[in-house]
Amino acid sequence: MAKNILICDDAAFMRMMIKDILTKNGYNVIGEAENGVKAIEKYLELKPDLTLMDITMPEMDGIGALKKIKEGDPAATVIMCSAMGQQAMVIESIQAGAKDFIVKPFQADRVLEAVKKVVG
Repeated sequence: MAKNILICDDAAFMRMMIKDILTKNGYNVIGEAENGVKAIEKYLELKPDLTLMDITMPEMDGIGALKKIKEGDPAATVIMCSAMGQQAMVIESIQAGAKDFIVKPFQADRVLEAVKKVVG
């Protein structure tokens, strides 16, 4: 069964790029969110198998959204995405419950490797 994935990134072209990589490899992208507040709403509404979450977003950042999602659903599976040089944030997101992280700019094989590792 194909896994259902929610993509959260404030940049539309990033969401499009990730969606393209995932759908070409048999994953279902069931929703998108452009900020942390919307990410939480979409998560609760869609209950995805996996959420790909950007760290730097308006209204609420990805770490804040991750913490809120994990409060409501401790079993939530989240992979964080960050630009180079955000090591402290990556560590914080792993401590907050993220399963993995992907560094931008994305390499398709790294995205797929992280997704496969986390949800099979």
